[in-house]
Amino acid sequence: MRPYLLQGHERPITVVKYNHDGDLLFSASKDQVPSMWRTENGERLGTFHGHKGTIWDLDVDRFSKWLLTASADATVKMWACETGECLQTFPHRGPVRGVAWSENNRTFATISDPFVEHNAKISIFDTESDSVEPVLEIDIPKEHGKRVNATKIWWTYLNEHLLVSFDNGVIRLYNPITGDIDDEIRAHEKKINRLQMNKDKTLFITSSADFTAKLYDAVNLEHLKTYQTDRPVNDAVISETKDHILLGGGQEAMSVTTTSGKVGKFETRFFWLVYEEEFGCVKGHFGPINALAINPNGLNYASGAEDGYVRLHFFDKSYLDMKDPVPEAEESTDGDDDDDDDQKPAAAAADQ
Repeated sequence: MRPYLLQGHERPITVVKYNHDGDLLFSASKDQVPSMWRTENGERLGTFHGHKGTIWDLDVDRFSKWLLTASADATVKMWACETGECLQTFPHRGPVRGVAWSENNRTFATISDPFVEHNAKISIFDTESDSVEPVLEIDIPKEHGKRVNATKIWWTYLNEHLLVSFDNGVIRLYNPITGDIDDEIRAHEKKINRLQMNKDKTLFITSSADFTAKLYDAVNLEHLKTYQTDRPVNDAVISETKDHILLGGGQEAMSVTTTSGKVGKFETRFFWLVYEEEFGCVKGHFGPINALAINPNGLNYASGAEDGYVRLHFFDKSYLDMKDPVPEAEESTDGDDDDDDDQKPAAAAADQ
């Protein structure tokens, strides 16, 4: 698997994201300057200058026309992807932790941290409005006297709900019209670092400091699978072309006392989506992996780490030709309905 090393940031990477077509990759870090790359060859096409704080999240619209960036400087900025021009700035009351375009490419939602007397908030903005004030603001109250921080926000299918994860392990579905909580589950006992949905928004996966990633049905919030690791999971993504899950993480930066990638366990780990078993890993980073993204076409994936580098990995032929280990029905000669666990894939052992 051959990687391109994208050296465009001076601080730890916070987020990497492909556009809808998969030909562009966007990255952001604590150095305040997001970058746009061509996925074909790793060429940097441009940067976006204007923020005065860490960029915690970004999102690009369906047509790769506008980019939204969420920053610790308590603003969200909307940029023209083609020119890099800042088109609008949306002020918040606290550091902005997440941002997501709705499916109509007109409205977007943000999550912001508590600040002074203000609680954490969910805000919805209309880009076609003359005002930069939110059209809806949802207060996230304290729980047991402690402030609660949201960690990631998504719109569900057809903008029916806002799916929000929190640092107390809870996931909630908010009504984007009334602001009411329509459903809530406790997914983890510790902080949910990241939540990612698949392209058609039928599944989502959570990454937690409790050393697990969990797969859920996005319609009814039913827990489907758990992927167990021996380190905090900072990000996880669902492959669009294979039944695979990619996990990234590692020891917290403050506890890492060595530059050895092996000791710090800074690999991207590959799991069978159905079997919940690890079958391979990709090394290369010299710090915890903070962000992962996989191209919608399934040909490459990107990882961003505490070391400040984005690695763009192109899958080799052996991976692209890999078949799902689930046996075909017509191949069964005895008609036995044994559990899938009795038919563990030989390819898994071969690839470890």
